[in-house]
Amino acid sequence: MYLSCMKHLVKEEQYQKTKAIVVKFGEPGGTGELLQKKLLERSDKTYNWVYDYWLEDMYLNQRLALPVNSNPAMVFPKQNFKDRKDSLRFAAHLITGVLEYKERIDTRVLPVDFARGQLAGTPLCMKQYYRLFNTYRLPGHKRDTLVIHKPGSIEQEHIIVACKNQFFVLDLVVNKKKLKEMDILTQLEKIVKMAENSEERQPPFGLLTSDGRTEWAQAREVLIKDSVNRESLAVIEKCLCVLCLDNPSGMEVGDTSRALLMLHGGGHEKMGANRWYDKPMQFIVGEDGVCGTVCEHSPFEGIVLVACTEYLMKFMTGSPSKMGRATSVSELPTPARLLWKTTPHIQDLLKASAERLQRLVRDLDMDVHKFEVYGKEFIKKQKMSPDAYIQVALQLAFYRCNGRLVSTYESASIRRFHEGRVDNIRSATSEALAFVKAMTDEKASLSVSHFSYLVPQLLGYSHYTVHHAITGLGIDNHLLGLREIAQELKMERPEIFTDETYVASNQFILSTSQVPTTVEMFCCYGPVVPNGYGCCYNPQSDHLLFSVTSFHGSTETCSAVFIKALDEGLVEMRDLCRKSNKPQSSAAPAASKAVVNNQGAGSKLPSTLQKTMK
Repeated sequence: MYLSCMKHLVKEEQYQKTKAIVVKFGEPGGTGELLQKKLLERSDKTYNWVYDYWLEDMYLNQRLALPVNSNPAMVFPKQNFKDRKDSLRFAAHLITGVLEYKERIDTRVLPVDFARGQLAGTPLCMKQYYRLFNTYRLPGHKRDTLVIHKPGSIEQEHIIVACKNQFFVLDLVVNKKKLKEMDILTQLEKIVKMAENSEERQPPFGLLTSDGRTEWAQAREVLIKDSVNRESLAVIEKCLCVLCLDNPSGMEVGDTSRALLMLHGGGHEKMGANRWYDKPMQFIVGEDGVCGTVCEHSPFEGIVLVACTEYLMKFMTGSPSKMGRATSVSELPTPARLLWKTTPHIQDLLKASAERLQRLVRDLDMDVHKFEVYGKEFIKKQKMSPDAYIQVALQLAFYRCNGRLVSTYESASIRRFHEGRVDNIRSATSEALAFVKAMTDEKASLSVSHFSYLVPQLLGYSHYTVHHAITGLGIDNHLLGLREIAQELKMERPEIFTDETYVASNQFILSTSQVPTTVEMFCCYGPVVPNGYGCCYNPQSDHLLFSVTSFHGSTETCSAVFIKALDEGLVEMRDLCRKSNKPQSSAAPAASKAVVNNQGAGSKLPSTLQKTMK
């Protein structure tokens, strides 16, 4: 399967070299057989043999800064606040919803998720939900640690509120009574007033969490030498979530600008320091109506984030705000401002972090685009999977921009298994290459009958690869397991994992994910390599929403150019679908039959399709 995935993505000479390496690796009594045996032994001793390997490889070992590079964001609908107090009412109502949702998690009354689409009805592992509010990503010099707090512990009875780059503790239980919504609003009003006091203002320590993971780990070591800093860090690391109260950004409010503010806050000059990026759930409420959440990704996947935020959005609109004072806590203590001790060295660290965040902000090229020609209902009427159809369109857009296909990542949930996270659907298949070449290089000779033949082939193989990935038969996790078990055995890294093809197979220049929602919001994230694209898509009934990111620093990418190619390809695919649905001349079925039976009609196909048939 690995060879099949990569053959058409590397040069023939390189492929032949890789093939020989793979054959040697798989010989009876060879390295592969030994590692497979050890992996099976590991499987017998663990609930999930790949989980720890995957978590470290995907997240904890990564050294890049969390904003843009790792943390995804969910952008809520634009709010129309009348004034600051209106935004605080929204924030108080939101936190009330968070507390209600967390209680459902802690008491295990959250309904079990069941698979949809392929193998629908299979119950799914719920562990990711239990990590929404009780985890923290602790920076390390070489590897981070995912800290998991005991659910419902007394240490977790507070949230952190960020306002004007200051951090405040909002206790949720006072005198053994849980705060009501009116109490939360009262405390938020106090915090806003306290944040205005310039005499007590602390340095913007949230900037340090926006830095590279090793840089942040080194800075944290400096901080914790002082007991004041150590105590402030401990309070943040044990909170339920972070609520970021943002000032107006001054930016023109559109989908793209709102997404940028969620991902990186606009840098230290805007709201980039009014964050604590290590905390899995940060809720952002801007005075200008820009709201959403930015998440540290290691504890859970996007589908869990969607479930949580959709619950909150429905709570916000369907549950009336409870601002009555009758049941409120009578005497509320003043929220505590977190204090920091600084030195000239720490000031230098803050300055360096701010500069690196600003470079990242300037480099990010984002385009949030709403394709309104048609939506998923049209695709379904063609008896096609919207996800598979959009993946083909993404391959077509990339090919038209670059003249080639590359290793592509599409996340596939494996929550059918205990502690299951994701594997990879490698959608840049040889069938996809044949299709995009026919649509681009040989467009003039692509007839409706050719299209009618090729699309079922293409989407049928897509169905096959998806099925393999979601049932634990994908190649990426398996190869990762073999690689990591070799390292545990202190073996010299097998040649299959040092080979140029394997390196290329893990450079996901096109990183994609379908994150559908049932309410008006969308997800976004950054590219995973410097010369790549991040593409998150949300298929709706009458439109398709795309969030495309790349880096200005790469000469190989441009988000606007990619979106243009994507638009054009989607329109052309629709036109061919419409033509293929019309009655064809009597010659068309005969040609199609000849193709299926491989009886000499190959000459009527574009040359790329002839090669596919062979």
